[in-house]
Amino acid sequence: MTPPKENPTTRRRAPAMSPEERRAMIVQTAIPLIAEYGATVTTAKVARAAGIGEGTIFRVFADKEELLRACMAEALSPEHAVRELDAIDVSQPLPDRLAEAAEALQAHLSRMGAIAGSLGHRGGKHPGTVRGAGRDESTTRIRAALAELLEPDKAALRRPPEQIAALFFGLLFTQPRTEEEPDLTPQELVDVFLHGALSGGAK
Repeated sequence: MTPPKENPTTRRRAPAMSPEERRAMIVQTAIPLIAEYGATVTTAKVARAAGIGEGTIFRVFADKEELLRACMAEALSPEHAVRELDAIDVSQPLPDRLAEAAEALQAHLSRMGAIAGSLGHRGGKHPGTVRGAGRDESTTRIRAALAELLEPDKAALRRPPEQIAALFFGLLFTQPRTEEEPDLTPQELVDVFLHGALSGGAK
């Protein structure tokens, strides 16, 4: 009996992920779920969202606790924020560059806060990292990327770009938040940073 010919339109199976790729995919899927449900999120829920069997999670993570630590580390990783800062067009005026940077970094800090809050800080300790950047190194890398954005205007700055970058990042990190006063928009924050707290008509 002649075997049936292979249908040329049959979709080929996607290449299998490496363990590292599988871990990264699961972590990216789990992060928004953790932000919503906290540490009570189940691995079954994560598996459903990722479109995989629950057992697949435990082939790359020893247990749920290891998955939660990996998610915390990923949320603290500077990689995504640094890539966004590096992609900002330095030919733009300085206020526009800083407004884009503020938007990217506010999103980064918001994600960090959501995950840290949902997981109860996991004992108050930094959990390590997924991609090699601890807290101090993470801050250093973000400040360096900000300094690169400031470099074209170095001659107009009162202080070196590295110091201005540290001040700007500090302002983003410590921006006061109250129920009565909404957060400043990135443009408003940059305007206050560059021109001070006084209005244009103040003497």
